[in-house]
Amino acid sequence: MYSNPSDPETVPFGFALEAAEQPDRFALKGRHWFSVYKLIFLLSDDPAGGTRVAAQTWAAFPGVKGRVYRAMVIGSGGHRVVVRNMLRRIAAQAISEPTQQV
Repeated sequence: MYSNPSDPETVPFGFALEAAEQPDRFALKGRHWFSVYKLIFLLSDDPAGGTRVAAQTWAAFPGVKGRVYRAMVIGSGGHRVVVRNMLRRIAAQAISEPTQQV
């Protein structure tokens, strides 16, 4: 997800770190010409062991161009596909790397 998992300051292109509240919340924010957006990860203990990761996305699409962009991104289902793929990559990385105890 980000270039250095031990450093929350290194976030994906297009985002800035909004909050890193260990151990349960990691929030990113961003903006471009057509939208203002947030991506929030919520972490919690899973009853079966391990950690459960949930993602929340929030966005505003101001103006006519924003509404058109929203229709293309959200209306097409593309956003859902991107977020699900991102969560699958996080899960695959978590499974493939050994757990680090702090």
